[in-house]
Amino acid sequence: MSDLRKIIIDDQEVEVDGAMTLIQACEQVGVEVPRFCYHERLSIAGNCRMCLVEVVGGPPKPAASCAMQVRDLRPGPEGQPPVVKTNSPMVKKAREGVMEFLLINHPLDCPICDQGGECDLQDQAMAYGVDFSRFREPKRAVDDLDLGPLVETHMTRCISCTRCVRFTTEVAGIAQMGQTGRGEDSEITSYLGETLDSNLQGNIIDLCPVGALVSKPYAFTARPWELTKTETIDVMDALGSNIRVDCKGREVMRIVPRNHDGVNEEWISDKSRFVWDGLRRQRLDKPYVRENGKLRAATWGEALGKAAEAVNRAKKLTGLVGDLVPVEAAFALKQLIEGKGGQVECRTDGAWLEPGNRSAYVGTGCIEDIDTAKHIYLIGTDPSVEAPVLNARIRKAWLRGAEVTHAGADANLSYDHTQMGAGNRFLMRLLKEAEAKEGAIVILGQGGLRGENGAAVLSQTMALSEKLGAKFMVLHTAAGRVGAMDVGCTSENGIDGALAGADVVYNLGADEVQIADGAFVIYQGSHGDRGAHRADVILPGAAYTEEQGLFVNTEGRPQLALRANHPPGDSKENWAILRALSGEMEATLPYDSLAGLRRALVSEVQHLAQIDSVPQNAWTPVANVELGSGQMGGAVTDFYLTNPIARASEVMAELSAGTKARANPPVAAE
Repeated sequence: MSDLRKIIIDDQEVEVDGAMTLIQACEQVGVEVPRFCYHERLSIAGNCRMCLVEVVGGPPKPAASCAMQVRDLRPGPEGQPPVVKTNSPMVKKAREGVMEFLLINHPLDCPICDQGGECDLQDQAMAYGVDFSRFREPKRAVDDLDLGPLVETHMTRCISCTRCVRFTTEVAGIAQMGQTGRGEDSEITSYLGETLDSNLQGNIIDLCPVGALVSKPYAFTARPWELTKTETIDVMDALGSNIRVDCKGREVMRIVPRNHDGVNEEWISDKSRFVWDGLRRQRLDKPYVRENGKLRAATWGEALGKAAEAVNRAKKLTGLVGDLVPVEAAFALKQLIEGKGGQVECRTDGAWLEPGNRSAYVGTGCIEDIDTAKHIYLIGTDPSVEAPVLNARIRKAWLRGAEVTHAGADANLSYDHTQMGAGNRFLMRLLKEAEAKEGAIVILGQGGLRGENGAAVLSQTMALSEKLGAKFMVLHTAAGRVGAMDVGCTSENGIDGALAGADVVYNLGADEVQIADGAFVIYQGSHGDRGAHRADVILPGAAYTEEQGLFVNTEGRPQLALRANHPPGDSKENWAILRALSGEMEATLPYDSLAGLRRALVSEVQHLAQIDSVPQNAWTPVANVELGSGQMGGAVTDFYLTNPIARASEVMAELSAGTKARANPPVAAE
């Protein structure tokens, strides 16, 4: 029940919820209050004192607006609404004093600091500080920390806002950072000099209001005003995190998160943030054809001609849709291959996803439902590596009192949970003991859906959701999977049936599939990965930052990824390659522009036109399949090396090696 209160802020009367803090009430009126330590997604620390305001009739000193609620204000002597001033002489003097203290030991690093140009301290010193300093004593210096290969530290610049400490503790769920000492000797440090063990640690770079924590791979490469900024969608997992890609010329220089409350809030995983160096390495930038067992560079005309000839003579033709393929390219491939009597398959990992039943391969819940959930069931999934940002959301629900139950392979989750084990019998026990619960949500992962028991696990998990009266979600690991399922890129007998006996395979970016010898393979992709090594014809395509494309995330939300830079060399957009090939095959696809392709796409699958909304899926239980003995496996073996872009990245290789080293520490000889 809302507790509305009237309050006057800078002569504007406004009615706000009594539980709001003064800084939030000021934001509602449009009054800017400077801050360093306050962040709306972290607990309130109240330690930077930059957000001071004057409360008329209160104590004769300014109050910290981030730590005082509207309901704490006293009305005037005759019951008038409380009055708050944010620009009075008292406030101005207080802010100047705070800024003077903050700058006492701050080094004049602006010319060489990576935060220069987007630094909160710079901006607020200009807006609220003074142009002189009374400090004449020697400045203190602090040793820098080694937090690992991602975050570079310059701790002399630190203003002790503790945002990094609160984020790592509350959101990431690790306890490796803290503050020691008192007064001038206080400093942020890591426990026993440890590096950070979290795949969300890069977010502290965005949170740091000064240049104390900056990106190590991006250091000294560009200034913010040199960068072209493009808002797009991440494809490193199936969450569909909203990101901004910053380019200098043709090169991607960094990737940062965008706020989207319904998907990723304002966090992204380290893989999403630092994978950009993989976009430059091992790129396919010209077509190739195999002659006498060796690949040689070719012209587009030659490569397309050879591919068209192979497709036209195929007895059994199979198309494979990879994990990072946008919906438009998957749709074009389906039309091309099925037009020649072939079949297309997107479930390249063997996961049991029922075609045509959206409630079975997407579910009925959405990511935001996790926030209010009281009971969360994780079946055959490890969200800490399959979708780290979603895992942080589950942790937030757990901090609010949600109970978490996990059935599946052991997972290093960042919250307390009831661990049932990986055996299928534990899922059956959950089903047997289940009773209706308010606010329940069941999340089924790819670890449960893969293997011979996939159909049974899906059937019994949907039965569990019905018995609990819970919302049901499928957590995918591939960004392109749901979109490919939506347009019907499925064959009758799954990946094994599609590849069995195929004499021509059109491999659209499916680098994780082993294709047997004997088949003629046409590979279309962006990187010289496993798929290219097996190919007889290579057609170089664009990576996810280099073309426009639709991606449907794990909750079924279509989102539009925009082009940030251009493909290298002779590479082309993926849908355009397929359109050109169809012309060579004399089976021309009925569109010659991306807009025309999208019109054809939407006329077949209407909900793909609903950009950034989650379509409601009618609940359609699958046929009951008895669950045999066995175990649910893990869906991701190495989080940092799951796709061709990540495998081409030096940073991802370093992170993968670090994870393995931590998992197998050296043991001293007796």
